Amino acid sequence: METAIKTPVEMLSHWVDIQGDSIYLKQPINGQYKEFSWRDVQTQMQQIAGALRHLGLQPGDKVAVLSKNCAEWFITDLALMHGGYISVPIYPTANADTIQYVLEHSGAKAIFVGKLDYWKDQEHGVGGEILRLAMPYDTMPAQYSWERLLELGTPLTEAPLPTPEQVMTIIYTSGSTGKPKGAVQTFSAYAWTCQTVVRDLKTHGEDRLLSYLPLAHITERVAIEGSSFYSGSSVAFVESLDSFVADVQRCRPTVFFSVPRLWSLFQQNIITKVGSAKKLELFLKIPLLSSLVKRKIQKGLGLEQCRLHGSGSAPIPPSLLEWYHSIGIDICEAWGMTENCAYSIINHPFNVNKLGTVGKPVEGCQVKMGEKDELMIKSPGLMREYYLQPEATEAAFDADGFFHTGDVCAIDEDGCISITGRVKDNFKTAKGKYVAPVPIERMLAQDEHVELICVIGSGLPHPVALVQLSEGASSQARDHVCASLKETLDSVNPHLESHETVDAVVVVNEPWTIENDVLTPTLKIKRHVLEKLFSEKVDGVRGAKVVWEDEVDQAKR
Repeated sequence: METAIKTPVEMLSHWVDIQGDSIYLKQPINGQYKEFSWRDVQTQMQQIAGALRHLGLQPGDKVAVLSKNCAEWFITDLALMHGGYISVPIYPTANADTIQYVLEHSGAKAIFVGKLDYWKDQEHGVGGEILRLAMPYDTMPAQYSWERLLELGTPLTEAPLPTPEQVMTIIYTSGSTGKPKGAVQTFSAYAWTCQTVVRDLKTHGEDRLLSYLPLAHITERVAIEGSSFYSGSSVAFVESLDSFVADVQRCRPTVFFSVPRLWSLFQQNIITKVGSAKKLELFLKIPLLSSLVKRKIQKGLGLEQCRLHGSGSAPIPPSLLEWYHSIGIDICEAWGMTENCAYSIINHPFNVNKLGTVGKPVEGCQVKMGEKDELMIKSPGLMREYYLQPEATEAAFDADGFFHTGDVCAIDEDGCISITGRVKDNFKTAKGKYVAPVPIERMLAQDEHVELICVIGSGLPHPVALVQLSEGASSQARDHVCASLKETLDSVNPHLESHETVDAVVVVNEPWTIENDVLTPTLKIKRHVLEKLFSEKVDGVRGAKVVWEDEVDQAKR
């Protein structure tokens, strides 16, 4: 980069000088905030970095972090940067095999373990050889506790500043198509992206951020952790899933990012509380009542002081964005990947006429359309390489340094980009015709009974849509849900090419979760897993039917 970059550690020093005694991090423990000032965070960072030196870890060593979000995650991340170590974050929901793969592939010398819901299931993936360091929560056994680390050795107060091209972190992709790949990110790429987020979203010291999406994912690490480093915002954490709503209400964030799945769950909860979607619609048409209802909804979510709402990590149905717009919540959809530090394209400032697009490239980011309308991207936030995978790295970039995103796109006359599918998601039916499933999924997902949807069809006569019902729909009569899904299917099929028409909607029995390996840790659907589970089962279900999986099972007996 032309201008000298400031690392997060330098930014921490900056805020300590300016507002050292102000509260930076708020960690709920048993429903009460434990608060850390900027100075507290710097002190603990120096002590943890000093303890790592004392334990014999050398600059350049890889150190893994396996924990749900918490104040100590930030402190650990800063300590690793300060000590010249390379962080390797692992999803707190990762199974033992994934943990073992990431630790072995990265060559991590130590691992910080923290807040974990299933550590007994994960422990054998960590193994007994690696040095374990524990954050102060209920977690797997470790050689050193956080309290011990804070007393070990001498604080590392002086350390050489990282160079821009020095490796800061290796972030393993969530593995929606197989083994995760390690994207190598430098201080330069991370700093550029964080500063760009702060520039565009105008984040400042008075902002309150909430950290709950996994910090092992680049989006949270840039949009929340990173923007706090570069804007001086305070950050609160969520204690548990059970306390989520209370934690949001207590923080009252001014900037709030979420993923489509959660925005969808919020919508269902709101409709359930009001009584029905039609009742809510009626309330919103009565002027005096409308503003009252909107305020009440926003307060109920804890978002009454939120000036910016975002959604990313997976496509969000435009109908959902329109619905939120109708209740006074404008959600800016953004697009990014692990490989480009998660921030490249965004519908910001919010433009209601561009719902269904992910907006325009941010300043400093270039896009072009490659073969098969693939979105190609170039920015200072791009990764250096895939760790220890030279062939994959070479295949990922074209001769001009543009990155192959694997997303199929369309670009309108205003330069706004729509993601219309994945190059590898397109499948060939038994008739030899290619089908792009994502546009079909988007049309079918307009049905309010649908929570998740996946269209499969490789080797089948026609595509079949697998549907997981929303929580509310699961408790409704099958006949009612079936009629609605059938009406949606019959309204979509006439708009499709003959080879794309959907043969059936199959409502699945089991919810799709991270635990049963259908969802990635960032809640993306693993299409290849569902293809494997369902292709044979649904073969032969024809005639634009809506059926439940148990009905298909009975018919096959």
